[in-house]
Amino acid sequence: FDPTVGLMERIQAIAQNVSDIAMKVDQILRNSLVNRKPVEGRRDQCEVPRDPNYPDCSGKVEWMRARWTSDPCYAFFGVDGTECSFLIYLSEVEWFCPVLPWRNQTGAAPATKPSPRVLAAFQREISYLLELIGSGKESLIFMKKRIRRLATQWLRASYKLEEKLEGKQRDQKQILIHIGFLTEESGDVFSPRVLKGGPLGEMVQWADILAVLFILGHNLKITVSLKELQSNLGVPPGRGNCPLTVPLPFDLIYTDYHGLQQMKQHMGLSFKKYRCRIRVIDTFGTEPAYNHEEYATLHGYRTNWGYWNLNAKQFMTMFPHTPDNSFMGFVSEELNKTEKQLIKSNKANNMAVVYGKEASIWKGKEKFLAILNKYMEIHGTVYYETQRPHEVPSFVKNHGLLPQHEFQQLLRKAKLFIGFGFPYEGPAPLEAIANGCIFLQSRFNPSHSSLNHEFFRGKPTSREVSSQHPYAQDFIGKPHVWTVDYNNSDEFEAAIKAIMRTKVDPYLPYEYTSEGMLERIHAYIQYQDFCAVAVPPDTSAMKSSTSPFFLQPNSTHLLWAHNASTSLPTWPPVNSMQVWLSETGQACTSTCQQHGLVCEPEFFKFINKKEVFQQLNIVCDSTESEMNHLYPAVAENVRECYLQKEFLLFSCAGYNSKYQRLCPCRNYQKGQVALCHECL
Repeated sequence: FDPTVGLMERIQAIAQNVSDIAMKVDQILRNSLVNRKPVEGRRDQCEVPRDPNYPDCSGKVEWMRARWTSDPCYAFFGVDGTECSFLIYLSEVEWFCPVLPWRNQTGAAPATKPSPRVLAAFQREISYLLELIGSGKESLIFMKKRIRRLATQWLRASYKLEEKLEGKQRDQKQILIHIGFLTEESGDVFSPRVLKGGPLGEMVQWADILAVLFILGHNLKITVSLKELQSNLGVPPGRGNCPLTVPLPFDLIYTDYHGLQQMKQHMGLSFKKYRCRIRVIDTFGTEPAYNHEEYATLHGYRTNWGYWNLNAKQFMTMFPHTPDNSFMGFVSEELNKTEKQLIKSNKANNMAVVYGKEASIWKGKEKFLAILNKYMEIHGTVYYETQRPHEVPSFVKNHGLLPQHEFQQLLRKAKLFIGFGFPYEGPAPLEAIANGCIFLQSRFNPSHSSLNHEFFRGKPTSREVSSQHPYAQDFIGKPHVWTVDYNNSDEFEAAIKAIMRTKVDPYLPYEYTSEGMLERIHAYIQYQDFCAVAVPPDTSAMKSSTSPFFLQPNSTHLLWAHNASTSLPTWPPVNSMQVWLSETGQACTSTCQQHGLVCEPEFFKFINKKEVFQQLNIVCDSTESEMNHLYPAVAENVRECYLQKEFLLFSCAGYNSKYQRLCPCRNYQKGQVALCHECL
């Protein structure tokens, strides 16, 4: 027996097997290359199409050649450095190139079918909403407590609105709610301060927004982290340069400025495609001059918060600061007749509560407090850990930070709720007035704005704030709200004496009730559509005989003719419109207000016509069309008329001593300034 013979045979057999395997691998690779040839090709096998409908195609291919490895998301979509993979990506994932002919049927993604229509029905079991909100953050716990505490009044309001709608069908919306300021990536500065007297206004508003959207019957996803946001949007892995992997599954997205920045960073080109679905909860508002990126940059309106090129109505504010934005609001606790009567009978006529939970607000206020202490017992709710803050005088009874229900009980006993100029425009004054307090606040002279005050500097608005709480001053006023000059001790003391003699009932504006907020947000969801292509109405044939407007007999303003029609769907309805010419140097906001109306930016597109000037008997020696947030307007001393060139710059805010502005105004419901008479 020769052992070497068998060994050699085995070696030869193994070698033959390796050869067979190599041949098979080579064959597989050849077949693979043949199959991949039309898909991945080499650079010389796919040519960049020259199509005038896709002028950016060649430039984008050049960019991909140089930068396709800069973000892993390109490889995720199949880009491998070949010319064909660039073209496939740029035509099927992005939309800068035409789809390659041989990809029309096999490669291109199939069109997604529209989701079947689902009708919204009021949801009144809030336990599911509380589960959706989750836990783990003090801010979320605060919101859930608020929703639970107000559950009964939300329930009552939902039945009232359902009755008012008289069975109108409503589509159920898929809604993503991303609270960006609570994410770790934005610093989440609020959660640690919830238990230390930090500002709660934003969380009050967000809790009420969550309640409204849920009760109206919509399907919600709630995220407070970037990872959850990416997962819900379908963000591809990488650095955020590529579009979403799937069509956006949400009809609406409610977020804040932090969330807006995060979406832009991670949605790639999809952000521009879907930004019309976004609603931005914006406490202080964003005016069109700050929102339009090019205009803001050229004219000194650029800030860290503006420049998003959204429709200004997509920004939703806490108070109705400017009609350029949508008024979102919040709610205050509502009292029944028995509770109101009990409060009136138990009021302590000499008890005041100071508005301010942080000790810094009390600093330098000794003079006012000493005057107030002559007439009233002063109570505070200032946070402290171990010892009483030295800014709070010893004659003040400080309760420390109180839970919300205990704070409400304090307000129900007090006669006066007094503010010292800060915080601006929070919910607490409305809560105090709703609990039968008189609110005393300081008048600002000059008014505070981004031009002269550090707090407002950098905010995307030129709004001039004339007091600590302009809404309370302008929309409520005396006897519930007193606004005085705190630099005048005599005026301040006289106000305290007068307030002690004044009796008031608990009062809450309808728009801050649960029913008012449900009604308002229902109307927004039902009628606001910022994704429709903005096409100006065709009024090229507008003459005095065919114009949809007619001049009032006193020749002061135009009304929309009842028999006039428009092919352009508009909300609010155009028959609520009046057209007024402002005084020189006056904003449209003030002009409409003077006539018991509110400025409506949606109507600018109807009046941005030379013929409207003519109908108002304005002589125009010349008419120019330019980008300016004050146009349409007339410089009367030189008889020059100006039309607006950029529809995103239509603005109710703003004035200049040179111009009289052309102002579109509308009526509004008593106690519900956001809605016209025909708006629901």
